[in-house]
Formats: sequence, C-alpha cells, structure tokens
Amino acid sequence: MVAEAFEFVAVPFNFDGWGPPDASDVSSSASSTSVAAANLLPNVPFASFSRSDKLGRVADWTRNLSNPSARPPTGSKSDPSAVFDFSAFAIDEGFGLASSGGNPDEDAAFRLVDGKPPPRPKFGPKWRFNPHHNRNQLPQRRDEEVEAKKRDAEKERARRDRLYNLNRNNIHHQRREAAAFKSSVDIQPEWNMLDQIPFSTFSKLSFTVQEPEDLLLCGGLEYYNRVNDRITPKNERRLERFKNRNFFKVTTSDDPVIRRLAKEDKATVFATDAILAALMCAPRSVYSWDIVIQRVGNKLFFDKRDGSQLDLLSVHETSQEPLPEAKDDINSAYSLGVEAAYINQNFSQQVLVRDGKKETFDEANPFANEGEEIASVAYRYRRWKLDNDMHLVARCELQSVAELNNQRSFLTLNALNEFDPKYSGVDWRQKLETQRGAVLATELKNNGNKLAKWTAQALLANADMMKIGFVSRVHPRDHYNHVILSVLGYKPKDFAGQINLNTNNMWGIVKSIVDICMKLSEGKYVLVKDPSKPQVRIYEVPPDAFENDYVEEPLPEDEQVQPPEENTEGAEPSVAAAKETEDKKADEAQA
Repeated sequence: MVAEAFEFVAVPFNFDGWGPPDASDVSSSASSTSVAAANLLPNVPFASFSRSDKLGRVADWTRNLSNPSARPPTGSKSDPSAVFDFSAFAIDEGFGLASSGGNPDEDAAFRLVDGKPPPRPKFGPKWRFNPHHNRNQLPQRRDEEVEAKKRDAEKERARRDRLYNLNRNNIHHQRREAAAFKSSVDIQPEWNMLDQIPFSTFSKLSFTVQEPEDLLLCGGLEYYNRVNDRITPKNERRLERFKNRNFFKVTTSDDPVIRRLAKEDKATVFATDAILAALMCAPRSVYSWDIVIQRVGNKLFFDKRDGSQLDLLSVHETSQEPLPEAKDDINSAYSLGVEAAYINQNFSQQVLVRDGKKETFDEANPFANEGEEIASVAYRYRRWKLDNDMHLVARCELQSVAELNNQRSFLTLNALNEFDPKYSGVDWRQKLETQRGAVLATELKNNGNKLAKWTAQALLANADMMKIGFVSRVHPRDHYNHVILSVLGYKPKDFAGQINLNTNNMWGIVKSIVDICMKLSEGKYVLVKDPSKPQVRIYEVPPDAFENDYVEEPLPEDEQVQPPEENTEGAEPSVAAAKETEDKKADEAQA
C-alpha cells in the first residue's frame, strides 16, 4: 500500500507584530509567503489587540444558512468558511444590522459577547416553560450575579407567601383565642396557686381499675322507641319541647345519697360522672372549665359551681373555625352551648315511648318532689377501688332502657346539633344519608372533647348502647326550631376505640389528681383549666367562695364596674366620641 505524500504548507512570518502579515506585506514578500497568504480563509477579518481589549465574535455558529437566496454567492451551506464570513452581507443577515450600510468597519456592525441571559418573564400564572424555546441557539453562560439575584427573588417570594399564609391563620387564631380567652371563673388576687399541671404529663399516665361495684340504682327509665332509628334527612322529624319535665343538675355534695354513703364511710372520694368525664378528657378540652374540690377530714368531694360550664355542652370547641365573639350572637360559643343543652334535654325525652310504662328501681329519684313530672333518668351509684385504702363513688346517669334479645339494656341519649353548614363545611341534609362516616369524622374534629366526654360517661355508667342524634336548625338563623335528621347507635367500648379514648389513661388522670388533692390540708380548692394554655391549675380559695359572690363566668370588661376615678376619666371621651358619631350620621342623613 502506497502512502500519500504529506505536503507541508509554508507559514508566513510577520516581522512587524503578532498574527499573519497584511496583504500588502504579503504581496511584497517572498513567493512562499504569497502562497501561504493565498491559502488564508477568505472574509476573515483580523485586528491587532492587546490584553485590555475585548474580543469580538470569532465565528457565528448560530447563523441560519438554509435560505439560498439570502446566502452570499461566495459561501455555501457546506462551505467551512461560511461561519467565518463577516462581510457586510453576512453581518446584515446574521445580526440584522440594517443600519450598518454594508460597512463592517462601523461600530454598529461590531457585537460583543454578552454573558447575561435574556430577560425572563416574571413568575406567575401566565409563564409556562417552553423546552423548544431557542433550541437553535447554544446555551449561554449564566452569570453568578444573575443567579444570585434569581435566588434572592425566589427567597423574597417565598417569604411573602409565608407571611401571607401566617397572617391569614393568625386572623383565625386571634379571633379564636379572643373568644375562648375568658376564664370560666374569675381568679381573685387573694387566691393562692398551689400547683400547675400541663396536659403533656397526662398523656403518659396509666392506671388499671378493677370492675366497679353497684351500690344503688335510683329513679325511673322509660323505654326507647325504635321508630327513631328509621329517621332520615328525607323523613326528618320536628324536635319537640318538654317544658313541664324537670331536669336536675345537682352537684356532688348536695346529693343526699352521696351524703348518706359518705356517713356510712363507703368511700373516700366522691364525684359525678360529668365531673369525672371532664377530668378524664381534660387533654382534649380547649375552653376553660373549673371544678371545686373540698377536703373534709379524710374525704374528698369533687363539686361543680351553680351554673358552671359543666352544665352546658360545648359546640365547635376543637374546631379551627372561629366563632363570633359577641355573646348575644346566636352563633357565639355561649349561645350555642345553651342551645345544645336544651336540644340534648328535649331529644332525650322525644325518642321515648310515651305509653306511661316505666322501669323503676330500688329508690325513687332523690331530687324530685312528690307529684312533680320528671324526665326519664336513672342514677347509678358505683364504687371503684383506687387503692387499698381509697375508693371512689360516682353518680352516673342513664336516660333510657330497651329490650334487646329479651334482656334489659341501658342507654344513654345525646344529640349533636348543626347550626350552620358554613362553619363545619358539611351539610348534614345532603351527606348524612350517603356519607355518614364523613359527617361523623367532621364532628370528631370539631367536637372531639364533647364526644369523648359522652363516651366516658357511658363507660362509667356501664351503658349497653349510646344513641347519638343529629339535630339541625330549620334555618341557619333560627335557633329556636330544630329537626331530627338521624339517630345512630354505638357500643361505648367500640366507640371509645374508634375515637382513640384509652380507658387506662382516663383513670390514670383521675388517680393522679386524686393523689395530689389527698396531700392537701382541709379546705376548699378549685381546679381551673387555663383558657389559653393546655394546663390546669389548683388554687386555694376561701371557705365561703362560690356561695353568693360569683357568677358562672366573669362579666366582659366593658360591663364590669370600674373604680370611680377610672370611670370618670374614661367616660367623658367615650361619650364625646359617641356624640361625634351621632352628629356625623345626622349630617350624612341630611346630605
């Protein structure tokens, strides 16, 4: 195989400076230099430069030479020198500089390499990423300064979004805390705070109790009407009012049966199921509540005040949606609590069989007078063993009885109330029949504490079934007329597991509070749930506290009686401001 000879090309030498010699120098130099000059690429300009000069574009690889009419005759698409063609025609075609006038020596025909990326549109819904944009161009170098500015802009946008969301949430939280910030009892300056227990310690407690002992069963129960189980939103039933029936909310120390059991030394701790349920479900509570504790000798009595929050039913307590702050608003926390209490009482009597048949027990109702019409209720006095030397007796309530499989079964009757679907986000009339689980899940989110207390009371009373009614307003702005949309039944133990209510943890909370109170000296104390923090506090109060000088909750600040000097100073500006407002309204009316 014969190898082709490799022909060496003569390289011209420039005696006057850098780079190849000029054409005039080439023509006057040797013949070898002329041959080398002829071999130079055409249309390649060259300019002497120094280190301080900025280099221009050496080759334009982005030029589109697919149009033959726009291509100069000296170059073709396959011509390797086409990318180096910086003639006037190529400059006008490649860079679009019509102002150059065909003269490549003008400054307008010279373009520097710009490292900055092209301006991008602002981030927003109109901007969309286009992967085919500028696909004919080579990727340009990203300047560090541009990248830094871009990162700063991203951080600023994220900060604004975070502040916007935080402000939106804070509006709800501020209104929520403002509505629930009032304490259930007015803390007096002479009270001495003895202990402060955070709810975080309650979650770790556990105590196992033995099966309780039934001491006494009082009252009378009417039978449950099973027709109510067939109520649907399409076949709703109007909620009736039972004004003639009396309902009793007697505290522990005023119960004659408990006084008798205390004299007989049947136990050392006495309470009611409502008080025990409030203690057992304390970590789930949001609103403030209080329990009066009396230490008499070696006995401990857990009481409630007259008109206490424990007599009312909380509504939307565990919800994130704020309720109106005004107390006279029909959707405020206090108004809804009163409405829910009346709904619960009327519902518990309407779902019964009204044939006069009643199940009686050992003793009659201990709180009813002779000839008085009383509600269907039975009181079950039960005793639990907390320690070798300590027993607890509680009065538990049952509302009805039913015959199931030829056996007598006790029932508790409670009702959930819907006041406005806009607050819960679920319309019971549309979802209760088809999506019952979603409705119950929403109620567990918004009223988790109330449902947990009902379940705890059913477990304490050893009820066989919990009947929960779903009662709604006829109209969202009418809080007097209601309808029953549905009635569901649950077994207390199964429902407790469904809402994650641990029985051992419930009794662990009660046992720990009892142990703390048994170490106190004789006297009166109050256990208060902090209105703004997840904790409870124990105060030592005077013996005559809560007898005549206290109401169910402190009055608002604008209704409280102020000292004369402060009232005098603060009254004049308020009257003047009110007068100015009235004058402005009168002027506007005349205009």
